[in-house]
Amino acid sequence: MSERPIQFYFRGRLHTVQGPAPTRTVLQYLREDLRQTGTKEGCAEGDCGACTVVIGELAGAPGQEELQLRAVNACIQFLPSLDGKALFTVEDLASGPDAPHPVQQALILHHGSQCGFCTPGFAMSLFALYENRPDCPTRDAIDHTLSGNLCRCTGYRPIVDAAREAYALPRTLLDRAPVIAALKQMAGLPSLDYVAEGRRSHSPRSLAELAALRERLPEARLVAGGTDVGLWVTKQGRTLDEIILIGHVPELKRIQVGAGRLEIGAGVTLSDAFAALTGFEPQWAELARRFASTPVKNAGTLGGNVANGSPIGDSMPGLIALGCEIVLQKGSQTRSLALEDFYLDYQKTDLQPGEFVRALVLDAPAPGLTRHFRSYKVAKRLDQDISAVAAGLAVHLDDEGLIRRARLAFGGMAATPRRAAACEAAMLGRPWTPDTVRLGMAALREDFAPFSDVRATRSYRLSVAANLLQRFWLETSGGGGAPVRLDQLHPIQPGSQP
Repeated sequence: MSERPIQFYFRGRLHTVQGPAPTRTVLQYLREDLRQTGTKEGCAEGDCGACTVVIGELAGAPGQEELQLRAVNACIQFLPSLDGKALFTVEDLASGPDAPHPVQQALILHHGSQCGFCTPGFAMSLFALYENRPDCPTRDAIDHTLSGNLCRCTGYRPIVDAAREAYALPRTLLDRAPVIAALKQMAGLPSLDYVAEGRRSHSPRSLAELAALRERLPEARLVAGGTDVGLWVTKQGRTLDEIILIGHVPELKRIQVGAGRLEIGAGVTLSDAFAALTGFEPQWAELARRFASTPVKNAGTLGGNVANGSPIGDSMPGLIALGCEIVLQKGSQTRSLALEDFYLDYQKTDLQPGEFVRALVLDAPAPGLTRHFRSYKVAKRLDQDISAVAAGLAVHLDDEGLIRRARLAFGGMAATPRRAAACEAAMLGRPWTPDTVRLGMAALREDFAPFSDVRATRSYRLSVAANLLQRFWLETSGGGGAPVRLDQLHPIQPGSQP
């Protein structure tokens, strides 16, 4: 590594930064240092979307690179995370004083703004959607895109209408050639070793470099997407003297599928990880839709969510239910263990000094058995909310319909994400029937003694966990009957029979 300034593509040229602290956020740099105040500060924790910007990176095999544009929250992205990338803000959208971008023009036409504070963030999320999708998206796709943008006064209907209208206006797309050329030029830069205000940020560019650095600096804070660590700085006021950013390590950003096996590198974004998980096992779809907002999924990583060790980390119950193994590395040595064994106590893991998470590995169902799987999240809001209870449920049935394997894991029910051992034991060897499910529901009270907090009471959590097991049976028993999910309900058409 060599000491050098941060470099990124901005406003049509390579932009160089030297001086701000490594934990200064992109939002602070834009507003306070560059006086580019179109990007707003709302919550400063990645929830409201007022600070949304779009980041450009190269994606694809060498010689076939394409520009990947994704909306992220500037308020929790540290400035060194921009190194080697492209940054676009709301000031970049219009091609002239009287030539707004189609997204901006559509927001005007449909009165998609009142106070206007949130509007730049909406415009940037819609800009990323507009650039990435050639055809007009569905309402669900628009809602998903805007899941991280909050509006307190306008309401969402005119903003959704504006998203559609943008596609009806004359098409105006970003000139990608100069951006790609700049990104390729920066790809040849040495690894970043950035020092300012007595603090240091490292950005290794290979797995070997990361492993050596981690062994040498076991106390440095590893940062992937910054969606959790960013809040330590903006909300808790913590000082991080030395950080290691893993976003430029290509080996950690790989997804490998083959021979009934899925391996997801620790640096793969949540957006890409959930796409891979859903392709491997379609029943991840519900959690993939509801896990955080689009900007958070575009920045955060599945490896970071797992390494964080939160008892309410939404991904862990599903991963545990499917028998996920976590791969850890120290130096050139690796070791694997079952994900449930990685968690020792509240936010305490088996990660050793100098060690880091390398990958997560899932295998296909065992031959000769039929696997049923679901991953659920119960929270007060559909989008952008913390779980009260999360569940990952998997049962494996033989040809006679008997349960030969059961892996039932829950989050929000204990100090760590944990399997329900008594519940599993009560169901093993029995048929997949309502009576067996009732036995499992009763046994859950032996497995967990959850606490009460602002999200849910102890009794509510116990009831919800049991009800999720019953819902699991209803969805997988093949008995038909009444819908068990809201998205299975449809409006009654005029003149139809009730």
